[in-house]
Amino acid sequence: MTARPGPLNLITDVAGLRVGNAQDGALKSGVTVLTADAPFTAGVHVMGGAPGTRETDLLAPDRTVQQVDALVLSGGSAFGLDAASGVADALRRAGRGFAVGGMRVPIVPGAILFDLLNGGAKGWAQNPYGNLGAQALAVCATAFDLGSAGAGTGALTATLKGGLGSASCVLPSGHTVGALVAVNALGSATVDGGPHFWAAPFEMAGEFGGLGPARTFGDVHLPRTKMGGGSTTIAIVATDAALDQSQCTRMATAAHDGMARALLPSHTPMDGDLVFAASTGARDAGGAGTLLLGHAAANCLARAIARAVYLARPAPGDTLPSWSARFPG
Repeated sequence: MTARPGPLNLITDVAGLRVGNAQDGALKSGVTVLTADAPFTAGVHVMGGAPGTRETDLLAPDRTVQQVDALVLSGGSAFGLDAASGVADALRRAGRGFAVGGMRVPIVPGAILFDLLNGGAKGWAQNPYGNLGAQALAVCATAFDLGSAGAGTGALTATLKGGLGSASCVLPSGHTVGALVAVNALGSATVDGGPHFWAAPFEMAGEFGGLGPARTFGDVHLPRTKMGGGSTTIAIVATDAALDQSQCTRMATAAHDGMARALLPSHTPMDGDLVFAASTGARDAGGAGTLLLGHAAANCLARAIARAVYLARPAPGDTLPSWSARFPG
């Protein structure tokens, strides 16, 4: 048996997980929320030099709270951190959260990307991200849009529009691993300005065009990078294997290899590159192990990054072309 994509080829192939998107076309920004019917274990690892986060410290293995209610990916730079507040408010109204006496406190870590210079209307009178977070939570489901959706709505890379991507795989052991990513990288997902993806060796079933690897690679010592502004690729990897917080953190750490496989360069001083890892605990981890789960998470993340760029759509006011517009046919 070999690894294969899950039925949806989405992170929600990990049973029990749901994802919702909300976006504003004029704003050219949005929010993506991952949640589940019950709290789940999570970890995090940051490798970029310019991260923007909320409640990531509590994901350390020695912290009191061991599970979370949702994870949030948002555009908007620091303003986008308010998306997690909108999610937390909605979860509290639904009776979700960590019990403290007679109160419930939803645990909602989040991360943001910088999309303030992408041509969208950013002159808001009131921060829109709290409402976008609540809207994304309200539509969480197993099926959701990729490309120019949610937190990937206004995302850009060095040469093309970025976007929201996802991918999954089912391991020979029967465990499922998935990835969800908003790609707004300083670097490029494609080789030397062409249509071929750096992630091509990891592609499954033609999920981002089936072009295969590039035959020439240009000057990899001086890679293409975004001019001006900030960046950041933020991601979630998940599995149904039962992992504790330290094991989730190890899976998140390993998954960063997927960014390096799919984006050149990655983890730069101007990126806030971050990976959350989530475990639903539905299956005993025996037969998979953290080494195999981490490798699968990295491969899923590389594939999800390429899918994000491949599926991005043109929109009025774009400052960069989408992959489909740049390479029609």
